[in-house]
Amino acid sequence: MQCRKISYSFSLLHTFRHCRILPKNHYKGISVSLLNNASIQLRGLVVFRSILSDPVISRLDKLLSVSTADTAACVDAYGDFTAALFSKTDDLSAYLLDLLLEDENIYMLQSCGEAPVSPLLTECLEHELAFLQELSRFDGSSIREALDFKGFLPRWKNSELDFSSAYHTRIAAIHTRGYGIFAQYRMFTVKEGQLIPVKHPDQQTLEQLPGYERERSKVIANTEALLNGQPANNVLLYGDAGTGKSSTVKAIVNEYHAQGLRLIEVKKNQLYQIPDIIETLGKNPLKFILFIDDLSFSSNDNDFAALKAILEGSVNGHNGNLAVYATSNRRHLIKESWEDRSGNDLHESDTRQELMSLSARFGLTVTFSRPDKDLYLDIVHKLAAQYGIDLPEAQLDIRAEAHAIRNGGRSPRVAKQFIELTKSGV
Repeated sequence: MQCRKISYSFSLLHTFRHCRILPKNHYKGISVSLLNNASIQLRGLVVFRSILSDPVISRLDKLLSVSTADTAACVDAYGDFTAALFSKTDDLSAYLLDLLLEDENIYMLQSCGEAPVSPLLTECLEHELAFLQELSRFDGSSIREALDFKGFLPRWKNSELDFSSAYHTRIAAIHTRGYGIFAQYRMFTVKEGQLIPVKHPDQQTLEQLPGYERERSKVIANTEALLNGQPANNVLLYGDAGTGKSSTVKAIVNEYHAQGLRLIEVKKNQLYQIPDIIETLGKNPLKFILFIDDLSFSSNDNDFAALKAILEGSVNGHNGNLAVYATSNRRHLIKESWEDRSGNDLHESDTRQELMSLSARFGLTVTFSRPDKDLYLDIVHKLAAQYGIDLPEAQLDIRAEAHAIRNGGRSPRVAKQFIELTKSGV
């Protein structure tokens, strides 16, 4: 049956405890004055207040509040909103729901804590979800019909989505999905003390890393312990260059990110910024790897003390949701010279022991040694299969060995470079 045009006050939306499904095109014919009331209620959001700064929602707010008597201003607001929406999607309902699901808000943060969420906050959440579900059905027809404008104004899609059900499902999965930027990204860097998401992370997978399965299994087991809430060690991946130490860490994060694992990569000179960041992650429901690549110190390095403090407090002092994974070509992390040993330090032996003890603060050390000929060729064969290279094994081995001789010796990195060159026909 044709849905007749009705006047429906947005103020009634807040009488709903749960969302109800209204007929499609419910907002067709709604008066612009009632849409202005929706703008007022949008600005009264509490739980989802941060969405007001979203570029699409802020333009929707302006569109809902502008007077249709000012045709030029209204058309401008309409076009501004539609352009912002179309830059993301053509479905307002889907966009709004996705925005709510990834919003880092007071309800989501409290739901991660040990104390129960306030009933008043829960009531506020339900009312706002009901209002926003109603708002997601706004199709712009009432504005187009009210305007004295003969030009073209584009339409957008609206979908019938259950905001309350979707949001509570999302909350139930918060320990694996996270919230805010942690729900959208899996790897981060640090800049001026702030976490910056890596929008295009390395897609390395464990299956793409043949060889070193025994070494890698130790790191995987430690990571699984971290994810399962069991005691986990800080890990030092030590060994020769090009053996896949860094790739191992990134591949593990790619493998387990759906189970709630995230990576924060820091440079050695950023270590002093990390304690504050770790403190903010203490109550986060996800698990974090603090990754330091190619780590080494000189004997008088000021960053030494910063790392020592992190290693001594990062796991046990922060709810067990973070571990430090570092890679290094130096077993004891310290660059030493004979001059260091013949200096004027009266207690030189004690000083050197203190410096070398840093590596002992990693509970797990995994060594990645340069491969022998058999392991190198095994890696070459497996990579050749992955890349679809069909060459006689004897010919492949001769060319792979020659490539290693020309490029500084055997390593998984050299094997991969050889396979990629062979695949490209070089």
